Order: sequence, then C-alpha cells, then structure tokens
Amino acid sequence: MELLLAGVGSYPRIGDDPSLQNLRRVTDQWEKGQRTREEVRRATEEATRLAIQEQIEAGLDLVTDGLIAWHDPVSHVAGKLEGIAINGLLRYFDTNFYFRQPEVKEPVRWKEPLLKDEFLFASQISEKPVKPVLTGPYTLARLTILSCDHYKNLKSLVLDYAQALKKELEILALAGASSVQIDEPAILRHSEDWEMFREAFDVLSKDTRLSLILHVYFGDPAPLYESFQELPVEVLSFDFSYSATLKDKIASLGSEKPLGLGLIDGRNTRMETETEVLGALHKLVPKIRAPFSYLCPSCGLEFLPRDRARGKLAAMALFRKSLGNGGTP
Repeated sequence: MELLLAGVGSYPRIGDDPSLQNLRRVTDQWEKGQRTREEVRRATEEATRLAIQEQIEAGLDLVTDGLIAWHDPVSHVAGKLEGIAINGLLRYFDTNFYFRQPEVKEPVRWKEPLLKDEFLFASQISEKPVKPVLTGPYTLARLTILSCDHYKNLKSLVLDYAQALKKELEILALAGASSVQIDEPAILRHSEDWEMFREAFDVLSKDTRLSLILHVYFGDPAPLYESFQELPVEVLSFDFSYSATLKDKIASLGSEKPLGLGLIDGRNTRMETETEVLGALHKLVPKIRAPFSYLCPSCGLEFLPRDRARGKLAAMALFRKSLGNGGTP
C-alpha cells in the first residue's frame, strides 16, 4: 500500500514575515474604504499561491488551496445558496474561531458556482493535484437557523443542502476536479441522526464522477467507525486527536477503504515525534486493504502559527521517509 501525504483544508493566512501579512493589511484597508475589491482579490490569490507553494515544498502529494478566500467554513458555502441569509457570529465547535451563521428564509437551492473559480485558480498554479473542500450538508443544516415554514424538520433541510451540493460537485467535476473532500464534523456529536446523514451521502454520491473523501474532526469517530465504512464514499479521513480507541478499532477491524490518517494534530503546537507517528503507522497501515491511504493533519491548520504549520507538514514527509518501502512498513 502506498502512503500519500495530503492537506485537509485550511492553512494559516498570515505569518511573521511582513510579506505574509499582506492579505490582512489589504483587507483591513479595504474595510476602511482605502482599497478596492480587485486589490483584495489579488492579495487573496497571492496568499493562496504561497499556501499551495508551502504545501508542495513540504512534500504533499495532494494539496488544498488553503481555504484562503473563506471567511469561515459555513457561510462561504451556505451564503452562496438561494434561500439563505447570513446572520450573526457563533463559535465554531470548541475552537476560538467564529462563523457567520446561515439562516434559511426560503427553500435552499443551488444558484451559482460555490468553489469553481477558486479551484480553477488553484489548479492552474499548482504542480500537484488540488482537492476542493466543501462543508457537508449535515453540518451546514445543523449550524443553520431555521426560519422557514417550508422545512418541518432537520432532515428535509439536510436533503435540500445535499441536492444543492450535488450540483456543485457536478460543476467541480466539469472544471477538472478528480476528488472532493466533504467535511462533516457535526455528525460526531449527533450519531442519532445517522440515517439522514446516510441519505445525504446517497444523494451526493449518486452518478458522481468524483472520488468523495469524507473528513470528520473535532470529535471521536470510533463509535461510528463501522457505519462510516458503509458510506458511498471512496476515502474516509479521521481526526485521531479526540479518540483513545480509534487506532485499536482500525487495527482490529481493518478497512476496505483508503483512510486519511489524521495523526498530525492541527490544533496543537506540540510537534509529533517520529516514535509516536511511526508506531501508529506500523499498527494501522498493514490493516488497510486498499492500494493507498493518506497521512494528513487532523483538521485544517489555520489554528496554528504559520511556521508551526509548515513544520508539521515537513515532518509528515520525514515520517513517511522513515517508514520506507514506498510507505509500507
């Protein structure tokens, strides 16, 4: 089995070097009326280029655009859909980051591309494959204020979000994407909603040409591990930082699907040691009955200082090299 290296989402937008603070500076000036939207766009593209460059220099095989253009993981997706208004700020799970909460006013429908332009720009400047990231229908619905009589329950909203995102998957496939990551942290806190969650992925996966990568984080995926294996997705990607039992469960049950092994903590500045990561890889990799899997961070890296994010990605490449044999113990 080949062990590949992948990013899983966000990347720090700024750094200690003044050149790495340009996006914040331009954005602040735009908010004061001193810059144009075009200048903000150019600064965003330059920050995206640097984020991709740093991922490639670290040795990643599959990169993201760092979600540099995103204000947050929720409003950037939901806010472009018909029927959605954007409300006030709310804490994003147990982080110190906030998102602008969607409020559904009318039936939710896709009306315009959500990520197409960002993906096209990133793929044009990257020498490595670029993976678009979408916050999934269940998490979007869970974090949405329901102010519309059209929706009588959460499930109906989840499925309408799924239909809207299904259209976006079609657009991304036509734009040249081969895989898309679907982020669904909310399901780890609401396992009682599994059936509607499963139905949403039936919608997303039907007739798609894309490889769907489900990434779950900010919670323990071990209790749902067997259920995740039954989903119609190609790759399952897990945050290992919340679970004391996930490694043992995978070692016991194995996996028919490729896995994203989120062994690198995306929220902790402490650097993982070779001993702990290689120990986990030696335990897990032989149990994965798939041609490849990914070593990756547990979540997006925007929670870390930029130098620490770079260091963690570079360490992933060193861990793989130490593993040897093309990534197989």
